[in-house]
Amino acid sequence: MRIKPALASWLQIGPLATVLTLFFGVPVVVVIVVSFFDFDHTDIVPTFILDNYQEIFSSETTGRLYLSSLKFAVIVWAITLVIGFTLANYLVFHVRSLLIKIGLFLLCSVPFWTSTIIRMISWIPFLGRNGLFNTMLMNAGLISQPLDFLLFSDFAVIVAYVHLFTLFMMVPIFNSMARIDTRLIEAAKDAGASRWTILREIVLPLCKSGIALGSIFVVTQVMGDFFVVKVMSGGQSASVVSALQNEIAALQYPPAAASAVVLVIVVVMMVAGILRVVDIRKELAS
Repeated sequence: MRIKPALASWLQIGPLATVLTLFFGVPVVVVIVVSFFDFDHTDIVPTFILDNYQEIFSSETTGRLYLSSLKFAVIVWAITLVIGFTLANYLVFHVRSLLIKIGLFLLCSVPFWTSTIIRMISWIPFLGRNGLFNTMLMNAGLISQPLDFLLFSDFAVIVAYVHLFTLFMMVPIFNSMARIDTRLIEAAKDAGASRWTILREIVLPLCKSGIALGSIFVVTQVMGDFFVVKVMSGGQSASVVSALQNEIAALQYPPAAASAVVLVIVVVMMVAGILRVVDIRKELAS
């Protein structure tokens, strides 16, 4: 019995489409619907109102929270891009032995074999007022008193984010660089091109897809996180998701749902902007 090609295609995508509909589509629709409901203390009132969204767009606090989240996202994106690109460039073009290359790549991924919480909290005894870093600086005579900005500050939040998400930037860039024909690099060197010219004219253009994918991973994770901000800032910094979490803790589900919808729209717009700059499908196809 032969199956028509159109029917075969539907049968192939049917299981995945069903799973996505049940476990992604339905919850999203529920959140959108609840975002228009009213609430009374701990009760949800099924009705249609726009008060939840009006409060979000008219609140100065919401604007400050989004600016804080965007600030973290941009700074962490820039730092992880520089570190991830540098590490990937070294592994691909400067390490000749495949065995050593694999070993160094695994070495970069070793910290990710442990819990995210453990890796984040491990910075507290290192950056604390009486921590290892301050102690080293004081013993070396470089400072006379401990540095207070290292922990429970925006600096600590950014350090934790960079530690947690650099690999998510490096891996896509590494994969893109590994696909570059080394004969292009050799031809450019023979033509007298400098290292920076090769990097600017050959490596960067051919790594756009990896940079875009890594940027999406990093930006979406920073925008969707609240635990790192809460712990590493000591409550002195806030983000959109931390405010959303507080609303959920207070059983204010309709406002929390509205905040979640707005946040998803903002993140989708950021991802769309990245994809607008870099056509990943076209880059991968070429």
